[in-house]
Amino acid sequence: MHDYDVNDDEGSSKKAKNKSGKLIKEFDCPSCEANNPTEEPLANGMEVKCNYCGNDFLVSYSESGKVKFKEL
Repeated sequence: MHDYDVNDDEGSSKKAKNKSGKLIKEFDCPSCEANNPTEEPLANGMEVKCNYCGNDFLVSYSESGKVKFKEL
């Protein structure tokens, strides 16, 4: 299993926001780097699947507000 960080300077919250304050509705796969749009904004505890390589990840946040992906 691997943990991956994505920088998010907005602070911790239930849903990830980018620097302009918009909810994040896509992620780049930590394994294959493919861009994956999502129907729902990324939220703490959400499970996401890469549409290209098929790997599953659990979304979480650090205390500093960084979005983290843990491979399942």
